[in-house]
This record gives sequence, C-alpha cells and structure tokens, in this order.
Amino acid sequence: MMLDALGWVATAVFSVSYFIRGQSTLRRIQAGAACLWVAYGIAIGAPPVVVANVIVAGAAVYTSFLRPKEG
Repeated sequence: MMLDALGWVATAVFSVSYFIRGQSTLRRIQAGAACLWVAYGIAIGAPPVVVANVIVAGAAVYTSFLRPKEG
C-alpha cells in the first residue's frame, strides 16, 4: 500500500510540472518527481525505473541551472 502511494505521489508531482511556466522551476519539479520514481524503483526492485529516472533527474537538475542564451 505504501509503495503504491509513493508511485502515485511521483505521478502527481510530475503531472503538476506541466502547469509550471518557469523553465528552471519546471525542471526542478521534474527532478523531484524523478527522485520519487527512483525511490519507488528501488523499493520495488526495478532497475530500469531507477536508471531511467536517475538520467532524467540528472538532466533536469543540470539544465535547470543553465543560463538562457541571450539573442
């Protein structure tokens, strides 16, 4: 039951990110959701879920700190 709740919270956080306008905030929320998915993947013993979301979280955090190009 608790594992299902973690998966649903991760889904909800990721879904909320679609309503965020600021790019860096959007990516940080997506990184947070991906971290929740990593925890869920570890808890259920699903390496593909863990690896995919570590990649997503890393990319989201990295790109959230990049400065936009002026032009």
